[in-house]
Amino acid sequence: MIPTSFQPPVRTLMGPGPADVHPRVLSALARPTIGHLDPRFVAMMEEIKDLLRTAFRTENALTMPVSAPGSAGMETCFVNLVEPGDTVIVCVNGVFGGRMCENVTRAGGKLVRVDSPWGRAVDPNRLEDALKQHPEARIVAFVQAETSTGASSDTGQLVGLAHRYDCLTIVDAVTALGGSPLEVDGWGVDAVYAGSQKCLSCTPGLAPISLNERAVAKIKARETPVQSWFLDLNLVLGYWTSDGGNRRSYHHTAPVNALYGLHEALLMLTEEGLEKAWARHQQHHIALRDGLEALGLELVVPADERLPQLNAVSIPGGVDDASVRRLLLERYNLEIGAGLGDFAGKVWRIGLMGFSSRAENILLCISALGAILNELGQRVDTTAALAQAQQALSQ
Repeated sequence: MIPTSFQPPVRTLMGPGPADVHPRVLSALARPTIGHLDPRFVAMMEEIKDLLRTAFRTENALTMPVSAPGSAGMETCFVNLVEPGDTVIVCVNGVFGGRMCENVTRAGGKLVRVDSPWGRAVDPNRLEDALKQHPEARIVAFVQAETSTGASSDTGQLVGLAHRYDCLTIVDAVTALGGSPLEVDGWGVDAVYAGSQKCLSCTPGLAPISLNERAVAKIKARETPVQSWFLDLNLVLGYWTSDGGNRRSYHHTAPVNALYGLHEALLMLTEEGLEKAWARHQQHHIALRDGLEALGLELVVPADERLPQLNAVSIPGGVDDASVRRLLLERYNLEIGAGLGDFAGKVWRIGLMGFSSRAENILLCISALGAILNELGQRVDTTAALAQAQQALSQ
């Protein structure tokens, strides 16, 4: 068989990411490629940094996108801030907290793992106990928006605790940025990373980060080289920082067109307004919740700890997880996510991120799930569920 141009199907993406990409972003990606040291491109880089500062709610000078997925944003923070022998406390309440632990050990740090139940926010009491037991700790890391469970943790409280014990903080905001309140300066977050493919309505492949002066000072005071050449911020900043004459030192060839897309996505977020974007995600979460509950489905995370943009839904007894997701994809071109780790086979993860957080997507999801569940003998009232969702959307 002779290969031909790839033509992807048109899907509605309501899983844990990527989310639907806004047409304006897709259009931006198709603009002419220019050199990554072109003066016009350099000017756009400065605009991206300013737009990211708005999205993160920060004035941090070191705010930029890493030229790689969100996982590389995570690794950037850890390999730059963790030196061999540093004691690092990691709060784990899902898969991505576990990945933080991997980064600590690979960077040569001494890991102190603090577990909270899956589907719950990070427990600040457990963190404080660990801080008391480990006065030598230098860093506390946790996930604000745990994508594997749909749980949201109180970032301001956890950062405040860490600072009380003289620790820097690393926060995973991959699913939070653009969809949930995130106040980097207001909460005093020292280092934060995110992803382009979720609530920013952009394509995968870029990882916005922001580090404050406390974090930068630790990097500059390192006694050992950063273990990753590509992610060494001492080198990357030479490319992302102007010398006053718009000159940049060569580090790598930036993903030019992908950055066009991120610029457009951040511009749209600014046009909508951060608070309005947060409110949209919350309203759509309520509508989806009401519709799902009318179908007899339950969300696993307690109401005051839920992420609006990632909903973990218990799979009814006797219903096969993979079969439902396959039918949604084949019949409705609708993607929802499977459970990970402890939640594998137990939950569906339904995302409402960025451009995917739209009324028509919510109604499609409820209608399609209702039809399939009825076919599988669950006897659900799809009409009533749609009415509940529409009522929430109209408020």
